[in-house]
Amino acid sequence: MQACVEDALSHVADHPVRVHCAGRTDAGVHALRQVIHFDTTAMRSPQAWVLGANGHLPDDVSLTWAVPVDPEFHARYSATGRAYRYFIMNRRARPGTLQGLVAWECRPLDPVRMVAGARDLIGEHDFTSYRAIECQAKSPIREVRRLEIRRQDELIVVDIEANSFLYHMVRNIVGVLSAIGAGRNEPEWAKALLAQRDRTLGGVTAPAEGLYLVDVNYPARFQVPERRTSASTGELMPVALQSPPGGQ
Repeated sequence: MQACVEDALSHVADHPVRVHCAGRTDAGVHALRQVIHFDTTAMRSPQAWVLGANGHLPDDVSLTWAVPVDPEFHARYSATGRAYRYFIMNRRARPGTLQGLVAWECRPLDPVRMVAGARDLIGEHDFTSYRAIECQAKSPIREVRRLEIRRQDELIVVDIEANSFLYHMVRNIVGVLSAIGAGRNEPEWAKALLAQRDRTLGGVTAPAEGLYLVDVNYPARFQVPERRTSASTGELMPVALQSPPGGQ
C-alpha cells in the first residue's frame, strides 16, 4: 500500500514523495483509517492532493483528506492512541462473500467468557506474553484503554484501544480470548499469561484477515481531522460486515 500511495502522490507533486505512516499492518490486515505525512515543495490545494492522488491509486485504496500540518507533526510518533477492530465469523459454515474480510471460528464462542478474560488486560501492563517473539520494541509496556467484545448476529466483534501496540499484540489477545470463549481455558488464563511474561506460553495468533485499524488519535493542536464515525460508538465498520441472521 505504501509504495502505491507514494507513487500516486509523486505524480501530483511532480517529484518523488516518501510517506510516513501512523503504523504498519501485516499482509491481510485492513485499514479503515490510516494517517500518513510527507514533505513536499509542491504547492497544491488539499482537494488537488486528494483527487489527483486517487486518480493514480488502485480501487481498494483511497485518500479521504489532506491538510497542511506543523513541521513537528509525525504520523507515527505524534500519535497518542490507536484503535483496532477484529471480526470473527462464528458459525459452523465458513464465510462466503466475507472471505478474506473476517476470521472464522466454527466452534461456538461465548462473549461473556471473553469479556471476563478481557477485563484483566485493561490498563498498563507488561505484554510480553502477547507480543510476537520477533517484536523489536524496546519496551513491552503498553496501556490498553478499552477492550470490548460483543456479538452481532453471527459476528463476534472485538474493539481495542491503546496508546500503542506491540507486534501481533492485538491478534495474540484475540487468540487468547477466543480460546477462553470456546471453553478451552478459563477467563483467569488471560491474567495469568500477563504475569508469566513468556510468549511461548500464550495462545494461537489470530488470523490477519479479521483485523482492521480503525482510528489514530493525535493532540488537538495538530488539527488532524477526526473520523466522522468514531471507533468508540460501537457502529460496525465497514457496513458490509453488518451481516443479517443466516446471511453472508
